[in-house]
Amino acid sequence: MADRLDLLLGVVLMAGPVFGISSCSFDGHMGFFHFCNLTKIPQVLNTTEKLLLSFNYIRAITTTSFPRLEQLQLLEIGGQFTPLTVDKEAFRNLPNLRILDLGKNQIDFLHPDAFQGLFHLLELRLFACGLSDAVLRDGYFRNLISLIHLDLSYNQIGSLYLHSSFQELNSLKSLDFSFNQISILCEGELKPLQGKMLSLFRLKATNLYKGVSVDWEKCMNPFRNMWLETLDVSENGWTVAITGNFSNAIRGSQTSSLILTYHIMGSGFGFQNIKDPDENTFSGLDRSSVVRLDLSHGYIFSLNPRLFKTLKELKLLNLAYNKINRIADKAFYGLESLQILNISCNLLGELYNSNFDGLRSVAYIDLQKNHIGIIQDQTFRFLKELHTLDLRDNALKTISFIPNLLTIFLGGNKLVTLPNVNFKANYIHLSENRLENLADLYRLLQVSQLQTLILNQNRLSSCNPNHTPPGNHNLKHLLLGENMLQLAWETGFCWDVFKGLSHLQVLYLNNNYLNFLPPGLFSDLTALRGLSLNSNRLTVLSPGSLPASLEVLDISRNHLLSPDPGVFASLNFLDITHNEFICECELSTFIRWLNQTNVTLLGSPADINCMYPNSLLGVSLYSISMEDCDEEEVLKSLKFSLFILFTVTLTMFLMTILIVTKFRGFCFICYKAAQRLLCNDHPQGIEPDRYRYDAYFCFSSKDFEWVQNALLKHLDTQYSDQNRFHLCFEERDFLPGENHITNIQAAIWNSRKIICLVSRHFLRDGWCLEAFSYAQSRCLSDLSSVLIMVVIGSLSQYQLMKHQSIRGFVQKQQYLRWPEDVQDVGWFLKKLSQHILKKEKEKKENNRIQLQTIATIT
Repeated sequence: MADRLDLLLGVVLMAGPVFGISSCSFDGHMGFFHFCNLTKIPQVLNTTEKLLLSFNYIRAITTTSFPRLEQLQLLEIGGQFTPLTVDKEAFRNLPNLRILDLGKNQIDFLHPDAFQGLFHLLELRLFACGLSDAVLRDGYFRNLISLIHLDLSYNQIGSLYLHSSFQELNSLKSLDFSFNQISILCEGELKPLQGKMLSLFRLKATNLYKGVSVDWEKCMNPFRNMWLETLDVSENGWTVAITGNFSNAIRGSQTSSLILTYHIMGSGFGFQNIKDPDENTFSGLDRSSVVRLDLSHGYIFSLNPRLFKTLKELKLLNLAYNKINRIADKAFYGLESLQILNISCNLLGELYNSNFDGLRSVAYIDLQKNHIGIIQDQTFRFLKELHTLDLRDNALKTISFIPNLLTIFLGGNKLVTLPNVNFKANYIHLSENRLENLADLYRLLQVSQLQTLILNQNRLSSCNPNHTPPGNHNLKHLLLGENMLQLAWETGFCWDVFKGLSHLQVLYLNNNYLNFLPPGLFSDLTALRGLSLNSNRLTVLSPGSLPASLEVLDISRNHLLSPDPGVFASLNFLDITHNEFICECELSTFIRWLNQTNVTLLGSPADINCMYPNSLLGVSLYSISMEDCDEEEVLKSLKFSLFILFTVTLTMFLMTILIVTKFRGFCFICYKAAQRLLCNDHPQGIEPDRYRYDAYFCFSSKDFEWVQNALLKHLDTQYSDQNRFHLCFEERDFLPGENHITNIQAAIWNSRKIICLVSRHFLRDGWCLEAFSYAQSRCLSDLSSVLIMVVIGSLSQYQLMKHQSIRGFVQKQQYLRWPEDVQDVGWFLKKLSQHILKKEKEKKENNRIQLQTIATIT
């Protein structure tokens, strides 16, 4: 349905050709060779299931063109740029072929036995191949016992005399002869098809019976003893006389669906030279059991009395796109089984009480895109089965004639107000009218059965106080876009318009000039899942203003300056593009949320950009760095923390002096006891010469290229004989197939030092953070600082301390930073080598290693 919530944008377009496979490729099951300049059939494996060879220069198909391909089911060789020759038994090596497409080729020669051996073929496409009558007359389709669909459209066939072998095609269901030049079709031509049931027989645009003299008594019924589900004889330019003669000729032949579109029956508007169909036109169909009749796209001006009187079983009648201006009394007499009537896109101006007499079973009437300005009150009242009425795009100014229907389409009319009609519908479409007063909205919302209400593109702008809140517990979809609700709500009234709509799921308020949302506007919408507020003038969304149940929000094209991320906490999808963000420190919280959120953001990131200051105009929020703002916040926190720390330290120091002075004898005894305890329990670490690696380099796989160029090539022995270290890193030294945790643990415990290269990718990589934690465990076990942390890139102290495992390390130990200046890189590598070579000395009182901090770049 076109009015469904369209917030889930981002329809993914498939890149590449059919099935996502690039041109001129083969994957073992499918060969895609469109536009590959092939001159012969390429050799493929016997596992091939689909082979697409269209749009090449293949000249001939012979018995040796294909190897034995027993699994091939689809073969396309259409649209060759050179004439094509198809020899005898050309496809005999394809025994299980299901679909063969030779369409749009210039076939110079087609052997009568070309298709022999295709016992499992279901569909054969031979459209636009320049074929003549001989292809039907000379038995080209013998032994195709599984054939269901045969497409011979757009050829040069002038006669449908069928070879007797068609009688053996017991699976045949569909024949397409459209766009040939078949001027006459008589009984003897289709004799091999007698006794068969076909789902489709298409003779579209063949000039059948047009401009020729037909002796109908001799020609007789071409479809005798045949059952056709759909017979398409459209676009043949049939007049009333031809249609009447044809109907009489096929009398008794069973045809469920008859398509007669693009005919020339009817006088048209302002002409009288061509007759409109009358009660005799379709009289010959009285025993054909026609269920669907399509007479659209013609020139019928008047529906004459008893026009369809013989079509007792008709259920669908399509009269769209004619010139119908008049419906005579009893025009639908006899259509007692009709369920769907389509008279859209005609020239009706008025409807009278008697227009639809006789339609006892009609359930759907489509009258859209006429010029209807007035309808008598009783026009639809006696259609007891009618549940859907479509009157869109007419000129109605009142709807007092509306009966109790389930679905009503009234969009695109001239309604200024709604009369006091007792609606019982569950779907009401009133968009593109001229409704102004919200009183009409309150009245519609009180329809108890209503589930969908569409009021887009009206003029809702005025509100009177003291309306009764709707309290509708069935409404699920409410569309109020492209109105002027701001004018109504700024008066302070009608803020309760959504009260009691506890089951509403989708709400559109787009394009309503809103610059604020009334307090508590959505408080009763506990089931709301989708909300559109796009193209308004909102500058702020307050926390708690949106329902907690909301999942999809479109707030694009507003004037939001510094949104609070807490407003979007419950969402799954958000469109916040084309707003006017002020990119100053107040926006830092939102930018941080934007880069970390799990909410799916719709639209292009380039459309989420700054409007101020001018130096950042048009810059995407994803490219903005707010580190300076973060450092200011951290500095404030740090100052307060330092004050608290200093106060606590001073207090503890004074208390310690007091205690030591007062109880110095007892403190000395405790110190000696602790010293003996620590010496006896000190664990022994692994001897340095027993380590397998000098160091384990832990880094994100996304940083591998940089690490390799900056560090590994200058340190690892396998990169250069001049290097001195045997290093360990995941891409080379982890055992394939081994548990990743086991690999990490082995690398940490078999290396003298662990060097963690912390970058933005490192902080987002769960395995890297896990390895950092294991390295800290090694430090605690050995009571030595074997962990060396090197910060890469513009990571601030605040960003490092957000991660618990790294925060503990940063608070207790210093770390290295990659130098800003290129000339410092050699010195840095020397210092790093010294740290790797440095042997840790056990200290009974303190096991920390002081690392010198190196200047960094952001």
